[in-house]
Amino acid sequence: MINITFPDGAVRQYEPGVSALDIAKSISEGLARKVLAAKVNGQVIDATRPITTDATLQLLTWVDTDGKATMWHSSAHLMAEALEALYPGVKFGIGPAIETGFYYDIDLGGRAIGDEDLKKIEAKMQELAKQNSSFTRKDVSKADALAYFTEKNDEYKLELINDLQDGTITFYSQGNFTDLCRGPHIPGTGAIKAIKLMSIAGAYWRGNEKNKMLTRIYGVTFPSQKELDEYLTLLEEAKKRDHRKLGKELELFTFSENVGLGLPLWLPKGAMLRERLVQFLQRAQIESGYLPVVTPHIGNKKLYVTSGHYEKYGKDSFQPIHTPEEGEEFMLKPMNCPHHCEIYKSSPKSYKDLPVRFAEFGTVYRYEQHGELHGLTRVRGFTQDDAHLFCRPDQVKEEFIKVIDLVLHVFKSLNFTDYTAQISLRDQEDRSKYIGTDENWNLAEQAIIESAAEKGLKTVVEYGEAAFYGPKLDFMVKDALGRKWQLGTIQVDYNLPERFELEYIGADNLKHRPVMIHRAPFGSLERFIAVLIEHCAGKFPLWLTPTQVKILPISDKFLPYAEKVAGLLKNAEIRAEIDERSEKIGKKIREAELAKIPYMLVIGEKEANEELVSVRRQAKGDLGAMDIPAFVSLVQEEVVNRKPFE
Repeated sequence: MINITFPDGAVRQYEPGVSALDIAKSISEGLARKVLAAKVNGQVIDATRPITTDATLQLLTWVDTDGKATMWHSSAHLMAEALEALYPGVKFGIGPAIETGFYYDIDLGGRAIGDEDLKKIEAKMQELAKQNSSFTRKDVSKADALAYFTEKNDEYKLELINDLQDGTITFYSQGNFTDLCRGPHIPGTGAIKAIKLMSIAGAYWRGNEKNKMLTRIYGVTFPSQKELDEYLTLLEEAKKRDHRKLGKELELFTFSENVGLGLPLWLPKGAMLRERLVQFLQRAQIESGYLPVVTPHIGNKKLYVTSGHYEKYGKDSFQPIHTPEEGEEFMLKPMNCPHHCEIYKSSPKSYKDLPVRFAEFGTVYRYEQHGELHGLTRVRGFTQDDAHLFCRPDQVKEEFIKVIDLVLHVFKSLNFTDYTAQISLRDQEDRSKYIGTDENWNLAEQAIIESAAEKGLKTVVEYGEAAFYGPKLDFMVKDALGRKWQLGTIQVDYNLPERFELEYIGADNLKHRPVMIHRAPFGSLERFIAVLIEHCAGKFPLWLTPTQVKILPISDKFLPYAEKVAGLLKNAEIRAEIDERSEKIGKKIREAELAKIPYMLVIGEKEANEELVSVRRQAKGDLGAMDIPAFVSLVQEEVVNRKPFE
């Protein structure tokens, strides 16, 4: 018998060769019908694969991220089966699950499909799904795999197979379709109840612009029509909140091909919003003992060779800048940490000096392919709210907890209340992606796990998601539409201090290595602002919004009083603008509402004579007349208390 340990710690015994699906059935048939895959010893596998040794087991259903991913991966195969039936001779690139469903890259051999064809493909998928075909896995030799796809004349699969080692190749089949795939997959297609193909795009084979352009079809599936309908409703709301649309309407930022793709230009209102976020975090950092530093936008290539960043990312970065000096090369700064290491080294440190906390809003540059750019969430130049803490080993846990507190302060101030802390650790099998010793990695991982537990954070552990130099605590935040975003991050690093030979003199008068903590509560200003725009639908909290008050005189003769009101508000540090246009008051109010101005002050004869303002709140309507001091108090209270948007 083998021992199977469940997530709650319970242990049950089963015959060797039992599958996760068999185990689910032994618990209840209802549970078995929901199982999509299984996590065995931390690895996601088919629920139908045999388990032959003692193991930990988590049964994965639709509510689990890995369960969704497995169903969406299987849905890509289902779509491929439908395409092969409808378009004989179609060739297939790759078809992975993604965060919002799945896609498959296909070569139709000169044929074209458009949005009108998606309904036909959906219908075929529905027909095939109802057959509840099982997904079966088969180990295949490299020679047999090559022979199979040579017969199908599929050069894309042949290229993929040539990159694989013999003995590692598997095929998956369902119905009349067989694909090269490592899996895992759901037990059968019957679990796929609701299907929506979302869009068609072009995609270069393997992301290389020199390769052939393939057709990419995106789709999403659900276990019920009700859940699909809810998702589509959510998508419509997301379109209204799209930060690219609202950014243009609210005059926050723009892009110019003349400047360069992925390089945002901040307009005055966007720059004011951005600056207020910077000031907010700077104040919090000063209170927490951070020291401001500033580093250049470029650095000598040797700097990034020393840090290890060039080896890991150099080929995919902006290429080196050559100077007139022979052999001298610089790079656009891809990250701030190597620069901060050099600042630390600029003067000797004692154990009494630590921790040292350097903070910088540093702009960095990373080359993203054209097709991966997306508004402010994926750009080529962005500003990180970066800080690096250099501390003694005995200070790591305390400093890490303080950084957690700072991240939570940011989230609370901006009404991000639903978040999970993801403990991002090394891949349990492939260690080639990382630098540093196992001893240092174990220390760093333990510090993160203990700190998160001490703060009582809701956590998940993800193997393989660590940075190449150290493990991370990544904050996964849900916005108002329930979408997950990775925002704040904290990382423990024993490796860069080693590579840069950082030192401090200990109490024993000997040299020791400090430990480095990387942290960025926003992550990047660009991405954070994009998420914030969509979270609050452009209705920023009053303390943050660029224009807090719009003064709306009914006619030109009330402009002098409007200017007096504006001056009084300015003296009270309230950001106000006057709408001086000769338009009807109704139009002025409507346009102020559309611009999401929190407060509107209507000024007519009564207000001017009695030195009052008639107050309107965005989306709430008329609040009545009040004098200027009363209105100032109303606004200041909301600003001081950092009340969230409504």
